[in-house]
Amino acid sequence: MDDPAFLPDETGGVNINTQTILLHASNHDVQALKPLLRIPGNASVQDPETGFTPLHAAIAASEEQDAEVDIEKAKNTVEELFFSGAIWNDLDKNGETPGCLAWRLGQGELYQMCVNAGVRAEMLLGLMGGYEELAGEDSEEQDEVGLEDGDTEKNNGENGDTHTEEHELAVGPAEEGAEKKDVNSEDYLKSNLTFTETALLDEDSNGVMMAWETDIMRKSVDLLLPDLPPEKRILNIGFGMGIIDSMFATTKPSTHHIIEAHPAVLLKLQQPDAEFGPKWEQRAEAGRYKIHAGKWQDICPKLLEAGEVYDAIYFDTFGEDYSQLRLFFTEVAPGLLDEKGRFGFFNGLGADRKVCYDVYGKVVELDLCEAGMDVEWTDVEVGELGDEGEGQWKGVRRRYWTLGLYRLPVATFLG
Repeated sequence: MDDPAFLPDETGGVNINTQTILLHASNHDVQALKPLLRIPGNASVQDPETGFTPLHAAIAASEEQDAEVDIEKAKNTVEELFFSGAIWNDLDKNGETPGCLAWRLGQGELYQMCVNAGVRAEMLLGLMGGYEELAGEDSEEQDEVGLEDGDTEKNNGENGDTHTEEHELAVGPAEEGAEKKDVNSEDYLKSNLTFTETALLDEDSNGVMMAWETDIMRKSVDLLLPDLPPEKRILNIGFGMGIIDSMFATTKPSTHHIIEAHPAVLLKLQQPDAEFGPKWEQRAEAGRYKIHAGKWQDICPKLLEAGEVYDAIYFDTFGEDYSQLRLFFTEVAPGLLDEKGRFGFFNGLGADRKVCYDVYGKVVELDLCEAGMDVEWTDVEVGELGDEGEGQWKGVRRRYWTLGLYRLPVATFLG
């Protein structure tokens, strides 16, 4: 006779007791779990009150205070759940992924298992044609968290192809209950921008670029141009507030090209007092200092055709997902970067959760290796930036950065 626990109900679902699955997971009872996990979807059931999945339950139980927990049993349970289709980035009611929970509880081995599972999942998604967008705390669907920004907003970081209409209106936090819009490149390039002393914001008060990133940009320049030699050839994609370009300019490069797509930023650059305006372009031989107006996808083929080569390339766009960054360093950078050159980008991938940040760091390493490049990471302390709506984030719709440590990438060609 068939076990009623495994029979489909009249809606087509499976009449499985979610609490039984969670109990076996928390007890690290792999043998009891295995028959239940044969049914698709059972590895990711969620408790309706806590949002716990079996992964959450297995990891939470690894830190029981009243009993010694066999960490090997916990690891075997987590491994079995992943083999059975458990989702590495499901969120519980507290907005924590299983990896977030493992990190908070100090379970380093279980945390690394979650990171490895995330890398496998995201690489598979990449092979199938796309990466997940990273859902933030304001996402309507928080059952899965994937890449962007992400965070498609602050994408590879924040970036800056920006601006359409300069205005000085005070920008406050988005009204409570207001519709929250996804950020994409097409809409961003049509939006109005606000320039303040400390930030560049789009018309929905999303941070495009902010002054707190200055230290990161300073370190990026120092690593892309060791000892800051003059007469180097530089390409920056995404001008934004001009923070990194001002630093590049102090090295007196022989070539300094900037690609900027947002009409408002371009308009600002045409002002008589603009640091990188027409007067700047006239300081060097024709074409050596130049603002290229347009999207990098349109400009870079022209640079390749013209035979331009650079010693340092920095990439920092806004509203684009990881697939575009990957497209750049796999298809474009190999033709534009000198064989001894260095490539960097603003690394804001998955930066609202440590586990997502670590997963996408590994994904980037693998994709860069496939493109024939090696990457070295330098840790940069970010410091206290304030909570949502406070400190650096006052007037910004949503924090695109919540971590204390920034991992700065510099890539070079293998060999």
